[in-house]
Amino acid sequence: MTSRIEPARSESANASSIGSRQEADRVGCTRSILQQPPRPRHLPPLLPARPYNSPSTGIPSRVTATNEIKQWTLKSARFTMRNVTVQCLLFGTLTLGILSALLCLHLHHVNQQPKTTQEPPSIWHLDKKLQPPVPREPVIFERPDRDETENNGSVLRYAEDFSYTDQEIIQGFIKYGFNAVISKRLGSRRHVPDTRDKMCLKKRYPTRLPTASIVICFHNEEFHALFRTLSSIMARTPHQILEEIILVDDKSELDDLKEKLDYQLETFRGKIKIIRNKKREGLIRARLIGAARASGDVLVFLDSHCEVNKAWLEPLLTAIAKDRRMVVCPMMDSIECDTLKYNPSPIVRGTFNWYLQFKWDTVLSYEMEGPEGPTTPIRSPAMAGGMFAIDRHYFYEIGQFDKDMNLWGGENLELSLRIWMCGGQLYILPCSRVGHLNKWSNRDDTESSKALIYNNLRLVHVWLDEYKEQIFLRRPSLRFSPYGNISERVELRKRLGCKSFQWYLDTVFPELESYGRNQ
Repeated sequence: MTSRIEPARSESANASSIGSRQEADRVGCTRSILQQPPRPRHLPPLLPARPYNSPSTGIPSRVTATNEIKQWTLKSARFTMRNVTVQCLLFGTLTLGILSALLCLHLHHVNQQPKTTQEPPSIWHLDKKLQPPVPREPVIFERPDRDETENNGSVLRYAEDFSYTDQEIIQGFIKYGFNAVISKRLGSRRHVPDTRDKMCLKKRYPTRLPTASIVICFHNEEFHALFRTLSSIMARTPHQILEEIILVDDKSELDDLKEKLDYQLETFRGKIKIIRNKKREGLIRARLIGAARASGDVLVFLDSHCEVNKAWLEPLLTAIAKDRRMVVCPMMDSIECDTLKYNPSPIVRGTFNWYLQFKWDTVLSYEMEGPEGPTTPIRSPAMAGGMFAIDRHYFYEIGQFDKDMNLWGGENLELSLRIWMCGGQLYILPCSRVGHLNKWSNRDDTESSKALIYNNLRLVHVWLDEYKEQIFLRRPSLRFSPYGNISERVELRKRLGCKSFQWYLDTVFPELESYGRNQ
C-alpha cells in the first residue's frame, strides 16, 4: 500500500511545483509590462504578451516577451515620425502657395496704378518761388536725388533735338555765347559726373588746410550759368576751408544780375560778398579789386561760367600748404556750348606758340609712369588763366596782375612766365576737376582785340628778352604798336631776381624753340 501511494504523491508534488513556476513566470512577465514607461496617448495600446514556450522546456520566456515589446515600440515610433514629416511638408507647401498667390495679387495691383511723378518743390527754382529765402549755413550736397538726375537727363535729350533755327536759341548764342534755353532749363543746380581717376578716390588730404577766398568776376553773364557756378561751389566745398566767395560785378547791364541776383544770394548769406564796380574795369583789374577784399589764406580765381566737381579744392590747398611758391590749376573739364553736356578732359598741360596763343598739349603716357600714376601733378609751362589757386601773400610778393593791362587776355601768359622765371612753380592737378563752359563767339570786338595786342606787347617787352624778335618776325606790324609804360614791371623783374627767358626755354619749355623751327 505504502509503496503504491508514495509514487502518486511524488507525481502530484512535481505537478504542483511545475504549476507554481508557471504562475511565477506569468506574474514576473506581468510585472515587467507594468514597469514599462507610460505610452503617449496617440500611440495604440500594447497587446498583451503572448506566452512563448521554450523549445527545450516548453516554459514561457520572460526575456523573449520583453524583446517583442521593444520591437513593437520602435516600429510605432518610426510610424509616428513618418506621419509628422508628411504633415510638415504638406503644411509648408500649402503656406508657400498662399504667399505666392498674395505676391502675384500685389504686383498686379501695383502695375494697374497710373505712374505719376511729381517734382518736389524747390526753393532754388527762380520762376516759382514758394517762400523768401531764409538765411542759413550752406548745405553740403553729397549726391543728387532721383528727380534731379532724371531732370538733367531730359534736358540733355532736349538739347540733342533742338533746332539752330529757333530764334530764342539764336539770341542766346549771340547774347551769351551758348545755349541759354538749355541753361535755363537746367536751373541753378545740377549733378555732374565725377571725372577723376579711380586712384584719386583713394587719396587722403589733411584735416587742417589753409582757407580759400574764391574770387569770381562777371560782366553780363547769363543768370543760371552764374548761379550754377555759385551753387556748385557751395555744394561741393567743405565749409571749414571755404572762407568766402567774392563776387565782382564789372558794371553789368542785365536786370537779372541786379535785384534778382541779390535776392537769390540771400540763400548764401555769410559766405558770399558782392562788389559792384561803378565803371567797367575789365577782368584783370576786377580780379585785383576782389583780391584786395579777400581774407583767406589762398586766392582761388574762377570764371563765372564754371561747375566745380567733387573734392576739387582739397588737392589745390594741399599742394600750396606743402609749398607756398607753388601755383596750381585744376584740370579743366569741358562743358559744351550747344548742349551744356559735361565732358571729362584728358590729361593735358598748358603751352603757347610764338603768336602768344595759348594751346593745350597732351601729356604722353610715359610721363605718368611714376608711383602716383595718373594722379601725378603735371608740370605746365603756362596756365589758361580761367581758374587757378595761389597763396594770397605770394600773389602780392610776385607782383599780382599787371594793373595796366586792359580788359582781359595775355595776363595768363604774363603770370605764367613770371611764376617760372622768378622762383615759383606752376602745376595742373588731375585730381582737381572743374568744368568750364566753352563759349562760342562770333563777335568782331575791336576793343577786345586792341586790348589783347596791347597786353601781349607789354608781356613781350618785359619778359621775352631777345626772343621778342620771334614775335615781330611773325607779326611785323606789332613792332611799332603802343604798349604803355612798363618801367614798373621791369623794376619788379629786377627786384625779384628773375631768370632769363633763355633759362625758361631750356628748363621749362624747350618745345617752343622746336615749334619755331618747324614754322
